[in-house]
Amino acid sequence: MSAPIESRQISLLDTTLRDGEQTQGVSFSVNEKVNIARALLQSLKVDRIEVASACVSEGEKQAVSQITTWAAAEGLADRVEVLGFVDYKRSADWILQAGGKVINLLAKGSEKHCREQLGKNLESHVEDISRTVSYAREQGLRVNMYLEDWSNGYHDSRDYVLGLVNATSQFGIEHYMLPDTLGVLAPDETHDALIAMLEQFPELLFDFHPHNDYGLATANVLTAVRAGIDNIHCTINCLGERAGNASLAEVAVALKDKLGMAHSIDESQIGLLSRMVENFSGKWISANAPVVGTDVFTQTAGIHADGDLKGNLYVTALTPERFARKRTYALGKMSGKASLINNLEDLGISLSAEDQAKVLDRIVKLGDTKQSITPEDLPFIIADVMESKEYHHIELLNCYISSGLDVESTASIRVAVNGKEFQGSGSGNGGFAAFFNAVEKILVAKDFTMPALVDYEVHIPRGGKTNALTECIITWQAKGDEFKTRGVDSNQVLAGVKATLRMINVRLHAENASDARQYAENGSDAR
Repeated sequence: MSAPIESRQISLLDTTLRDGEQTQGVSFSVNEKVNIARALLQSLKVDRIEVASACVSEGEKQAVSQITTWAAAEGLADRVEVLGFVDYKRSADWILQAGGKVINLLAKGSEKHCREQLGKNLESHVEDISRTVSYAREQGLRVNMYLEDWSNGYHDSRDYVLGLVNATSQFGIEHYMLPDTLGVLAPDETHDALIAMLEQFPELLFDFHPHNDYGLATANVLTAVRAGIDNIHCTINCLGERAGNASLAEVAVALKDKLGMAHSIDESQIGLLSRMVENFSGKWISANAPVVGTDVFTQTAGIHADGDLKGNLYVTALTPERFARKRTYALGKMSGKASLINNLEDLGISLSAEDQAKVLDRIVKLGDTKQSITPEDLPFIIADVMESKEYHHIELLNCYISSGLDVESTASIRVAVNGKEFQGSGSGNGGFAAFFNAVEKILVAKDFTMPALVDYEVHIPRGGKTNALTECIITWQAKGDEFKTRGVDSNQVLAGVKATLRMINVRLHAENASDARQYAENGSDAR
């Protein structure tokens, strides 16, 4: 492990609203841009934001205008930046008209770009930059400058890059922004190039702007800071062209935990901003995305839950509480006793060891047929398990239910009644009705009369997830008495099927018990 480095204050520029909007299919509305900008500066407390590219559209200008008006009223105008181009007055005037105070000039940071895209050499490009910077500064704009494709430029045409920075170093440019435009750098390459830039120009202020094409953006940020860079660019949810930019969540956490660096980010707001950008962009992040993914603070394996219960053995500095989140323990086929206990404690439910074993057995069985079982499902499972003893006078061996538009539903079933198999089919105005009709046909031959169905209730846990367990409670009436049975399944129709089977088992058990009593009272010859 390398020696620790001196802690410093690292400044973060978020470019979600500019570079992040280059993500395929992403286009923020004016209102969305304004809300994201406000949240970035006021809630998340980033140091600077880059909000747009100049001269793109009138809608873009309207968004920048609303952002800068708000920022000026809050004393944050100097922290709002807009990308501009080496086009003399055009970009500067556009930014000024939108109320901007800072232009981030996009210059060519590689000789190849300068020659083949602009048709210019270093000297003529510097002349154009000089004229554009002079005009912008005369109008009161502060000027930073990107060296587009700097990483390739430094590798392929180092003299050009050093010449460009040296020739413009007296122009009054505040930040020289060094982008790994195509995300080609590895950490060792990042370190060597940035060390050389810092040694060559110790009096200049450099930013590092990484991309994530090789999945190395965060690693390159840590390397850049170790090299001496104090200004880092990133985006929310890794938005950006191709594989995106460095993730602000990853960068902020890694700088603090791995390098001991200070920054202004309010970690408790990271999740809020992530969800906001996710909703506005329509780009959904992976469930296992570091820090912000829905599953990253969930323990699935029972052994991990057991270790946490006994001594926080699987807890690290990356705690969910830092991000206003909570650690959860998944319920499913890999669950153990500790997973269940943790969830029961959160719900304020106490069960005996025997009942815990019953509930856990049901969870494991459900886990074989359902991807996930949520804590919201747990009360349904407990109620289902605890409701009564399980009888097996009738067992459902197979069931096929078909439904369609404007046609009756049909059901084909195979059941075992007291160990003997029967098959039947039925139809009805829904899947449950079809099943009920089929099972009734089988049982009528056994002199079993189905009780009247009085009420049919369906409950789904809060949150409305499509794969949530469904609880079905059916009220029955037989011989003037009402009673209820419950069924639980992720399939709504099968929940009703299970409630019905439980009713039949209860009735068959009662009938068998009555027959046994009568036999005992009247003797073995009673008929």
